[in-house]
Order: sequence, then structure tokens, then C-alpha cells
Amino acid sequence: MAIEAELKAIVRDPEGVLKQLEERYGSGRAEVYRDTYYDAPDGSLMGADRELRIRTVHGQDDTRTVLTYKDARVDEASGSKPEAETRVADADAMHEIVRGLGFTPRIAFEKRCRNYSFQQDGWPVLATLVRVPELDGATFIEVETSVATAAELTPALSLVRAVLGELGISEDDLTTELYTDAVAAARPA
Repeated sequence: MAIEAELKAIVRDPEGVLKQLEERYGSGRAEVYRDTYYDAPDGSLMGADRELRIRTVHGQDDTRTVLTYKDARVDEASGSKPEAETRVADADAMHEIVRGLGFTPRIAFEKRCRNYSFQQDGWPVLATLVRVPELDGATFIEVETSVATAAELTPALSLVRAVLGELGISEDDLTTELYTDAVAAARPA
């Protein structure tokens, strides 16, 4: 399973970072993600830092659904996790299958994203500006690449940090808080 080498940061100057991304990598792709996270009834999946997600992505030209499984973090500082995902032909059927296997929906929310795909020093990179409506207009940036082994994680994260630095994002802006936790905390009890 590939490891997603990713860092997430709070963006203090969304317009400035957007302008830099547009100048460097073009107009990007505006997409809305509708994420549903599933867990075992006893909470053991999320309790073990693992994730099972069905994401439907609404883009300008298409809608697609992806099933994702993320294993526990292999790097606490970044939150990087092994990840496997596959495109799903029928979102409703996939939700039924996952529920039929005994998993229950734990949280669902929307992310409004602008994605930029590019190469940096020979690595494929995805930079995503993210706004989650439930999080009071906060803007985040995720920068990621993928590696095959844990031994490649350190150089991959160095590359990700360099991309963030070029965009004016400092180490102090980094966060490992999961969107699921932030959204759950923002909702009334």
C-alpha cells in the first residue's frame, strides 16, 4: 500500500496563496468533496487511527466516487498514512456494501477544494486549497505526494515542506488535526 506523504497547514493569507498557486501551476480544478467516514459500531476503526471513507467529488466536468482506506499513521509529526483507494462506479451501492459489512456512518461533511497537480524535482505533487464550510471560513492547504516505502517518506516530506515554504507557509502553520475531529468539535453536542 502506498504511503501518502502529506502535510496540512492553516492558510493565513488565502488570497495570496491562491495567487501564487495560480501563477505557478495554472488555474487549478475547483471541486466539491462530499465525504462520509465509516467506523465499526464499537469505534475500533477510528480508535486505531484508521479511516474508511467514501468520497464523491463534484467537478466542473464530472462527478466521481472513490472508496479510500487509510491505515494508522506511520509518521506522527506529519500524520502521513498508508492509503489505498479505488474509483467506484455506483456511490449508492458502495454505501450499501459498506453498511452491509457492518460499518456505520460516523461523520459526513463537505470540503470545497481547488486542486493543483504538478511535478517538483521529479515527484508528482498535489496541492489543494481547502475550505470546510462548518469550520468558520478557515482555509487550509494540503500538499502531498506518494511513496512506496517508509524509507522514502523523509525525502518526500522534505519536498512537501519546500513546496509549502515557497508558498509562504511556515512550520508554525502546520497541523495534524483531522477534518473529522475539527468538524465534530464544531457541531453542537
